[in-house]
Parts: sequence; C-alpha cells; structure tokens
Amino acid sequence: MDTPSESATATDPGRRRPWFWRSLLGLLAALGLLLLGLMAWWDQEPHSRELPAFTSSTEDDAPSPVGAATTGALIAVAETLLDKRGGYLSNDVLPPGILMDNLPNWEFGALTQCRDLARALRNEFSRSQTQSLEDPDLAEADPLFSFSNDRFILPSTESQYRKAIGHVEDYRQRLLDPADPGSQFYARADNLAAYLAVVETRLGGLSQRLSASVVRSRLNTDLANDGQARQSTPAGRERSVQTGWTRIDDVFYEARGSSFALAAFLRAIDQDFARVLDDKNARVSLQQVIRELEEAQAPIRSPIILNGSPFGFFSNHSLVLANYLSRANAALIDLRKLLERG
Repeated sequence: MDTPSESATATDPGRRRPWFWRSLLGLLAALGLLLLGLMAWWDQEPHSRELPAFTSSTEDDAPSPVGAATTGALIAVAETLLDKRGGYLSNDVLPPGILMDNLPNWEFGALTQCRDLARALRNEFSRSQTQSLEDPDLAEADPLFSFSNDRFILPSTESQYRKAIGHVEDYRQRLLDPADPGSQFYARADNLAAYLAVVETRLGGLSQRLSASVVRSRLNTDLANDGQARQSTPAGRERSVQTGWTRIDDVFYEARGSSFALAAFLRAIDQDFARVLDDKNARVSLQQVIRELEEAQAPIRSPIILNGSPFGFFSNHSLVLANYLSRANAALIDLRKLLERG
C-alpha cells in the first residue's frame, strides 16, 4: 500500500517532472541571452569613412565622368541601409529588431538624406534647364526612395529601395558610357546651391530639435526681416521649446544617421564639383563641413544618451551633437552664398 507522500508525488505533475520546468527556464534564459547578444551586435552604426570609393574608371582607364562619384555615393549609402549588420530594421516585426529603436532612427536620418539627393539628381543635377526632360531612371528612383520606411508586407520597404538603387545604378552606367550622350550630370554652381539650400533646412531643423533636449525659451523670429510678412495663426512673442524625454535619443540617432549620409554625399560632391569649387575658392569650406560631420559620428563612450543640464555635472550628448551640426550648417550657408554670387 502506498504511503500518502508517495501518492502525492505520483499525482503531482510539477513534482513528478521538475526537469521540465528547469529545462524551460534554461531555454528562455538562453533565448534571452541570444536576443541581447544580437541586439548588441546589430546596434553598431556604420561610419561614412567605411564606405567604398565612389569613383570608377572607364574601360580605357580614363578619369571617371562628372557625376560618377555623387551617384556612387547615393548607391553606397542606400545599400548600407539595407545590408549593414542586422539588415534593415525599421520595418521589423519580430525580436530583436522590433525591440530596437536607435538604429531605426539612424536609418531614418540617412534615408532622409538619400531622398533629398535622389530628388536633386532628378530635378537639378541631371537637367540642363528647367524646360529639359528628366531622366527616366531618376524619375522612377525618386518616388521609390519616398516609399514608406516601415512597411513589412508586400511590397516591402526593402524591395522598393532596392528597385530605386537599381534605377540609380542604370543611370550611373549610362554616365560611364561615352557612347551615350543622352545621359548627363551637370556640375554647375546654381544647381549645387539649390541642393545645399535643402541640406541647410535639414541640418537647421535637426540642430533645433537637438538643442531642445533641455527647456529653452525662444523668441518668435518667424516673420523677421519682412515688415509685410503675415502668418495664418497669431503666435506669442516667446515660446517654450522642448523635445520630449522619450524622443531625445530618437532625435539624437536620427541626426547621427543624417550626418553619416551627408558626409558621404559631400565628399562625392567635392570630387564632381571640383572645378566649380576651385573657381569660387570654396573647396576648403566644403571640406571643413565634411570634417564637422565626421566629428559628429565619433564613437559614443556612454551606454546611454545622457541629457544633463547645459552647464551641469553630467554631459548632454544632444547639445554636443547640435554644436557640430550648427557649425556645419553655418559653413554651408556661407558656401551657398558664395556659389550664388556668380
């Protein structure tokens, strides 16, 4: 006859199979460590200096045609978004990608610069005049780069961006073909100034959002310098500006991604627009902008993005990055004015 303790052991599944629960806990712990390891491995920002060379020689080793560097830079940055560690993360719906937000915001910053350059290629660099026809490949690439950045169902974001890269590659191959005079890239001061004007607004907006990591009172300068200017809704003389604390690291990594892409694009522009910049004695100004953007990509030595007060004991990483972008933006404004003087 069984004793009471033996009967309880025989009828209690939890006591009868303790190995099952230990195995389950061990499996969950191993899975958690694997996810943490993948997150740490994927959470590494590429640096623009790691990108391949953008120039390419023709078959007879002649110098690359104008535009080869700029189009090559766009292709290299867009491919980096898709092929870096972990691939493209912004549309992930499974862990660990869905648990990460730093790299997706970095991707969005770089993607915004890709969209701006693709539109400039379509509307400015590939057209000799406002009445000239647009390039068919660039006309396809521009809207494809503007596709939603977080769509995972068909057609997926990655598939649309790869189509856009393919169209830019086709345009670049036609530039490299001396027997195809129908494809052109025009390196002029006016179209470069038009592109830099767009870049200025991007950097200025990022700098303002980074600086708003701490509460700041801002005077309303929306209608400054124009006595007849009007706006739809009246606004006060001062306004309080602050980026929400849950968005501080998002804006920070978006600015880092934007710096990554823009530094690569401006290095390519330094090659394609060399004669224009030398004629204006402005090449060193552009190179200083590139240096500021490269400094903005320096490795982060802190495990988290700190948000200390401006002159407090702890650092404020957003204000440091805003300083680099503000200096780059000021130099770009001077460069654009120099290009517009004729």
